Amino acid sequence: MSASAKLAVGLVGAGPWANFVHAPMLANGAKTALAGVWARRPEAATRLATKYGAPAFTDYDDLLAHCDAVAFCVPPDVQAEMACTAARAAKAVLLEKPIGLDLDEAVHLVDVIESTGVVSQVMLSWRYSAAFRSFLADVHASTPIGGRGRFLSGALLGGPFATPWRLDHGALLDLGPHVLDGLDAALGRIIRVRAHGHPKNWIGLLVEHDSGLASEASLCASTAVDPFHAGLEVYTREGAITFDAATGIGVDAFTVAAEEFADAVLNSTPHPLDAGRALHLQRLLAQALTDLR
Repeated sequence: MSASAKLAVGLVGAGPWANFVHAPMLANGAKTALAGVWARRPEAATRLATKYGAPAFTDYDDLLAHCDAVAFCVPPDVQAEMACTAARAAKAVLLEKPIGLDLDEAVHLVDVIESTGVVSQVMLSWRYSAAFRSFLADVHASTPIGGRGRFLSGALLGGPFATPWRLDHGALLDLGPHVLDGLDAALGRIIRVRAHGHPKNWIGLLVEHDSGLASEASLCASTAVDPFHAGLEVYTREGAITFDAATGIGVDAFTVAAEEFADAVLNSTPHPLDAGRALHLQRLLAQALTDLR
């Protein structure tokens, strides 16, 4: 494949998020092409693939044979299994968070990715936005004394995000990666997370960083706030540096994610937001889950 070629990416999943984000992101990308769609429900795969002029596949191995990389938009346990198959077939993987439903699944997936040497990248959408990158630059130019994060929504009350795995496991696995990743990037690598509350109601996190700083986070997907409340605040002696995810995340973030994935794969270079990064976050989620249980 030449460096100027578009990356042919197969899509696994045809649910709402695949329709809203993944399919248009890949089909309309300057550096990516939607090579095909596979989903558990063939009729859903056909509808989505037809919309973008791509083939639908009823066999996962056939999809793998027609692409250079695979993007996943399926429940975490399904992703963990199918991404291992893709990596063993020498396909780069664009993963959703969390990368597994539990820590064991995440560890196994990362082991397979590392053993095969394929490029991986995770859709931590905050990190691809210009607003977050500007926020992070401002934080790194300051002297923080602490911070806090939040992600509060009504996702579990109904709508496209009230999926079975989210309803079963609550807000932590779905919303926690965004907030913990942001705090980690802003204030230093997180070394300890303590949690209290209820997985399906309100979760409070106390966070320790290797920089010596502390932060807190609040997570809830069962409150009917509109729009959702999400973002970070970092405090310095001079005041606060803020990032509002509700207004700071747009189509541009997904465009950047697709372009960076294509660049990483086409140039065989690792991306900083790879499966190893996701495993670090999953270990933190496991710490919090231990407290909540």
